[in-house]
Amino acid sequence: MEVTFLNPGVDYMIQQMMAFQAEGESGFWSEPLYHFYPQLDKAYAESLPFPERKNYIGCTLRGAYPQLEQEINEKVLRYGQHWAACKAQITAALSDAFAVDCTNLFNDLRCHVSMNPIEPRFLKEHRFDIFYLNSPKGAIGESIHEIIHFVWFYVWNRLFGDCYDEYERPSLKWILSEMVVESVMKDPRLSSINPYFPREAGGCIYPYFFDMEAGGHLILDTLDKLYREQSISDFMRSSYAYCQRHEEEIRRHIRESEKSAPSF
Repeated sequence: MEVTFLNPGVDYMIQQMMAFQAEGESGFWSEPLYHFYPQLDKAYAESLPFPERKNYIGCTLRGAYPQLEQEINEKVLRYGQHWAACKAQITAALSDAFAVDCTNLFNDLRCHVSMNPIEPRFLKEHRFDIFYLNSPKGAIGESIHEIIHFVWFYVWNRLFGDCYDEYERPSLKWILSEMVVESVMKDPRLSSINPYFPREAGGCIYPYFFDMEAGGHLILDTLDKLYREQSISDFMRSSYAYCQRHEEEIRRHIRESEKSAPSF
């Protein structure tokens, strides 16, 4: 398992930012951009048709990039150095968690260090993004979260034989994969090097999962119990069946939470 950290360039960064600025996108995904870049006029941007909004945001942030480029390039080096120091224990922990030897899996992962405060991943392309304002420790914590998804869906796909296109937001398979990260992260080899763990430190999953209930019980408690008691393949089957039974409750909670809570 190997991650190469790199600066993807400002055009890539803006392209990924605009993926979360489309018409109808919830504030949970769109508002962090305006929080971290106050030079953007949110009211003005949102008043524009999407092509003009894209041009406005793009021009503004291209203007900001030259002052940030050196810091981003420095973070690329520092994140890579910290990854090298942690790689062995991360690989061992994930090999145990997923009952698969991760040593030679995903040796081509690329992490783009970006101005984008939202950190998307691209499973089929073996790449993910990290916000440049993370510390090296924070970047590794975020990277572990994303790498868990890569290994989860690698094992999942071999088990179910479904399509990678089904693993992206807002599918139920995506939702489940986001919730189970916390259980996997409880391994001391991972939690000890993730500054966002435990919840009191910010949490390693979306905070609206913390109080999500199904059938009168906290969903994360139910999933964690299943995870600790079952093999990974049995857990994947049982946890997804559980989410399917409670899908309406899960989606309602997410909709209500994304309307009211920022993601930063």
